Amino acid sequence: MDSQNPFEGEISLNRRKGENSVREVRHGSRGGDIELLGLSHKEIGDDDARLVYLNDPVKSNERYEFAGNSIRTSKYSVFSFLPRNLFRQFHRVAYIYFLIIAVLNQLPQLAVFGRGASIMPLAFVLSVTAVKDAYEDWRRHRSDRVENNRLAWVLVDDEFQQKKWKDIQVGEILKIQANETFPCDIVLLSTSEPTGVAFVQTVNLDGESNLKTRYAKQETISKIPEEEMINGLIKCERPNRNIYGFQANMEVEGKRLSLGPSNILLRGCELKNTAWAIGVAVYCGRETKAMLNSSGAPSKRSHLETRMNFETIILSLFLTLLCSIVSVCAAVWLRHRKDELDILPFYRRKDFAHGAPQNFNYYGWGLEIIFTFLMSVIVFQIMIPISLYISMELVRVGQAYFMIRDMLLYDEESNSRFQCRSGWEDFAAKDGGEACNTIVPLVVDDTSDSPVKLLDYQGESPDEQALAYAAAAYGFMLTERTSGHIAINIQGERQRFNVLGLHEFDSDRKRMSVILGCPDKTVKVFVKGADTSMFSVIDRSLNTNIIHATEAHLQTYSSMGLRTLVFGIRELNNSEFEQWHLAFEAASTAIIGRAALLRKVANNVENSLTILGASAIEDKLQQGVPEAIESLRTAGIKAWVLTGDKQETAISIGYSSKLLTSKMTSIIINSNSKQSSRRSLEDALVTSKKLTITSGITHNTGASDAAAVNPVALIIDGTSLVHILDSELEELLFELATKCSVVLCCRVAPLQKAGIVALVKNRTRDMTLAIGDGANDVSMIQMADVGVGISGREGQQAVMASDFAMGQFRFLVPLLLVHGHWNYQRMGYMILYNFYRNAVFVLVLFWYVIFTSFTLTTAITEWSSMLYSIIYTALPTIVVGILDKDLSRRTLLKYPQLYGAGHRQEAYNSKLFWLTMIDTLWQSVAVFSIPLFAYWASSIDGSSIGDLWTLAVVILVNLHLAMDISRWSWITHAVIWGSIIATFICVTIIDAVPIFSGYWAIFHVAKTELFWLCLLAIVLAALIPRYVVKFLYQYYSPCDIQIAREAEKFRSPRELRNTKIETNPILGSPHR
Repeated sequence: MDSQNPFEGEISLNRRKGENSVREVRHGSRGGDIELLGLSHKEIGDDDARLVYLNDPVKSNERYEFAGNSIRTSKYSVFSFLPRNLFRQFHRVAYIYFLIIAVLNQLPQLAVFGRGASIMPLAFVLSVTAVKDAYEDWRRHRSDRVENNRLAWVLVDDEFQQKKWKDIQVGEILKIQANETFPCDIVLLSTSEPTGVAFVQTVNLDGESNLKTRYAKQETISKIPEEEMINGLIKCERPNRNIYGFQANMEVEGKRLSLGPSNILLRGCELKNTAWAIGVAVYCGRETKAMLNSSGAPSKRSHLETRMNFETIILSLFLTLLCSIVSVCAAVWLRHRKDELDILPFYRRKDFAHGAPQNFNYYGWGLEIIFTFLMSVIVFQIMIPISLYISMELVRVGQAYFMIRDMLLYDEESNSRFQCRSGWEDFAAKDGGEACNTIVPLVVDDTSDSPVKLLDYQGESPDEQALAYAAAAYGFMLTERTSGHIAINIQGERQRFNVLGLHEFDSDRKRMSVILGCPDKTVKVFVKGADTSMFSVIDRSLNTNIIHATEAHLQTYSSMGLRTLVFGIRELNNSEFEQWHLAFEAASTAIIGRAALLRKVANNVENSLTILGASAIEDKLQQGVPEAIESLRTAGIKAWVLTGDKQETAISIGYSSKLLTSKMTSIIINSNSKQSSRRSLEDALVTSKKLTITSGITHNTGASDAAAVNPVALIIDGTSLVHILDSELEELLFELATKCSVVLCCRVAPLQKAGIVALVKNRTRDMTLAIGDGANDVSMIQMADVGVGISGREGQQAVMASDFAMGQFRFLVPLLLVHGHWNYQRMGYMILYNFYRNAVFVLVLFWYVIFTSFTLTTAITEWSSMLYSIIYTALPTIVVGILDKDLSRRTLLKYPQLYGAGHRQEAYNSKLFWLTMIDTLWQSVAVFSIPLFAYWASSIDGSSIGDLWTLAVVILVNLHLAMDISRWSWITHAVIWGSIIATFICVTIIDAVPIFSGYWAIFHVAKTELFWLCLLAIVLAALIPRYVVKFLYQYYSPCDIQIAREAEKFRSPRELRNTKIETNPILGSPHR
């Protein structure tokens, strides 16, 4: 049988970015980026428990008033919306900066722009965000009302009556009908099934569509609340987020019964294939596990955005420099003309209009310097692009839209589209957990006229389902499963086995066991688990031949890449059973230390086993996995496999997936102590360095750049990692791993997977991506910079915890090599363009301030200054950031090396930033000086030349953008030329309003030929140098992307398929 998984269910990808910048601060691998364990995995004391009295909500809430069942997912109320929304928005430092600017402009001494105009940009941004937030919160309010007013059947005065969900209390008994949703977290008491089983669909909680089984205790199955009084006490843990864990006990009729995850029904789940279920409410409203998990995904910031913040700081320093130059020059100018200040315009100290001279518009030399500096900040404020933040959010939304609609990322088998989940709110369990592997038979064809009934097995693990089907094929058919017994048809004979106890799987024991009362009146313990954990508890003096044969079979199965399990059995005599039973009952009903007590009881009974044999399940690779791995490696992405499988299985699958090759030198580390782990790491480092020297090529990250010549693969097991992680040996492991082409970690626990990701994430600036498909991958996915979940047969926990989700592993190739490349190129260019666009405008204002003796008067109207980043130039950069494509999908997939442009930071780096600023400086000089000299001898006023500068800058920056567009569409044409036309219209309207300064200015200046000649001269003078430099660079020193674009442009598709492009080294500098 096979259970299809993508690539071992998990793989961590490490994108190299040039330098291995090791940080000085030491980090533990399990450090606190994520919450790894819920309260259910910890021990709880009496003070942490809550008491719930069955059918007595008054007494239940007497000591502590538990939360009602009303929920509220909305963030605001009518009265709190404005202050809370503004407080949330002003967490962005840029918004505080512009608020300070707007406040300063309200002071009479600093007023440069009109008071209303200065507030408008910030008010516009805040208003747009507030409207969006208000609409989203209105939808939440509406959803809350619908949810809270749903009806449920609640036991009132010995009969079930309908009650609104919001009025349900802890302690009340509820009756849920088939296909209804559970309104709160409920402990199951009885069901319509005589065995007390209930089938539950948890798709709304964890995304899994397969049915789960929940059981009522045998002592409460037969009780009918309408006919007899139900009394009892449930002592359970306090509310927590872990949807896979529950610790409690219930006292009924003098008996103390243990309760666990299989006895609780969670809010949001649906009852399926069961007519009704009755239970008692233990958690309501905001205390339910679903509501405790309804929080956003962990906040993750891209390296591009982090780098952008650094450049923003540089622009802030540059802004400070400009303001300082203006204020210092103004101080020098005032000092040289201190004797003329009484009569000079703008600075005259005396007002002679009312007889006796009075001081007028002058505050002394010191204050004038301070005021000049602050006024300069106001005038040059758009040097910091406030619109960039909104533009980036809109571009991300647009990019996500096209990624979701990409049919090449659509999986027909699972009928699932690509999902962008980052930042979404969902009911996702953040801490994972181990579920009990239980298989339940369901009758799927129960026609009355046919003696044949078809059975289907429902289970939480595809491996368990595969084993059940295989057993049925050999004549051992599971026909019934309850909490108290199982029935098996053995070669046509029905036999019943009583389930006396179950020890669930845990990562410490790595096995699980069940104690059964057999038809022959004997009691036997059956144990299954990993080979390493099973052979340690098997009596090797018994069945020696079978043990040797099983070990040989396991070796063969592992070399074939199969998942293996070992099974053992032991018969318990009466005294052993009694001893176990007393310890098990005490441990399973304990609230304090339950997990540790159960683990101890299990270890005591799981020993001296007789081997039964082993099973092997094919972990079938998804289609296209080997090809995907090859493409990713060709793209310069380092692949690390983190799996729980045994070493032989992991190695076999490594070869079948082309992760490992025959040309690689394998370094295997299997150590049982810290000292031996140290020796193994040191020896491996020596070996890897010798191989690197032999290759003769190294690069500055420490990893071999000659992977094709002498590649190294590191294979290390979980036992070794126990001694290495969170110790000083981490540094040795990191140094060794970065010298290897492939790292394969086998037999690793979920927390070790997160630790390996943290090993890279906390020590380099490399971007880490983790991809997995199971609950054991959740911590790894959340630890990585980018987490990808695969929706497969292992369930949906990985998907619910991920930033992105998809149906097939092979989709990772177009996701990274196509959409990742496009989005990086677009976003990098958009950030640089926004810096350029605002800086060229500010520098034109700066030159005018210098020309007018540092008076800080502006020829450009205040309204044009405010509308520049909002209307005049905002839309084109957003559209280009969403739609532009420098290369086709076909080319990017054919040449994975083109992904190296992102590794080398070709779209956004310090060199590009400074070159852009130099170009900006030249363009601003051209914009300012050409009209100045053209109109030097004319009588044109400042407002007219200011309109000319405004139009020139808008035309210039849009043509600058047009020069860099790779793929034109009608939308691109519309926004670029439309923005220029919109600017002409806005300037015309502003100048047509009599109350504004510069009334009718555009009409005077635009009617002359000189005006249009100036616009043409500005564009030519500003852009021709840039065009020439760009042409020379692309002609004499083209990059990989430019070569590929030329190949696309001048060759037919057939020729392009046969074209070979020599690319730069992935991690090296481009050829110059």
